[in-house]
Amino acid sequence: MIKIQVEDGLYLKSLELKDSEDLLPLVEVNRAYLREWLPWLDMTRTIDEMIAFIDSAIRQQAAGLGFQAGIWYQNQVIGVIGYHHLEWANRSTCIGYWLAEPFQRRGIMTKACRTLVEYAFDDWHLNRIEIRCAVGNTKSRAIPERLGFRSEGTLREAEWLYNHYVDHVVYGMLADDWTAARTTNDAPRSAASIHSTTGTTHSSS
Repeated sequence: MIKIQVEDGLYLKSLELKDSEDLLPLVEVNRAYLREWLPWLDMTRTIDEMIAFIDSAIRQQAAGLGFQAGIWYQNQVIGVIGYHHLEWANRSTCIGYWLAEPFQRRGIMTKACRTLVEYAFDDWHLNRIEIRCAVGNTKSRAIPERLGFRSEGTLREAEWLYNHYVDHVVYGMLADDWTAARTTNDAPRSAASIHSTTGTTHSSS
């Protein structure tokens, strides 16, 4: 289990099977809100489906291919953030996230995302991080823009969203750019502390 303290009252914790009991009700309450931009809502309606998702996340972490973490705020889970498509050969990954509607516009997701960016660059020594957002999803796009990611182009009809395709904007950050931004205080280092109860071996092949 990986736990990263972002700040007082806010931490990230790699998903465990028991979290399904908290995550499913959270998804259910926010289903209509999340469905506007997330394609998996119709495939996550039962406790068994949520358990299957968490199980896949646990296997991802065990294989050294990243992890999915619950976002915990004042001792309640309010969203999920994690790494997708971690490629050790290219030292690159992609970050994805979602947050319950009542906790929007508090800076929580920006802090959580900054923490995972730092974790990837500092602990895994990756070279590149991507964040892909639907063109019209302005709230999601604000996160990489706020963190100084560079817009690198648009993928046309990149994702099927229930009954239509959506274009994706690709945002990228390189390790050297992140380090330079830190130096100029454009991307200040968080006060996150990391506690891991399991060792993970990472491979570059």
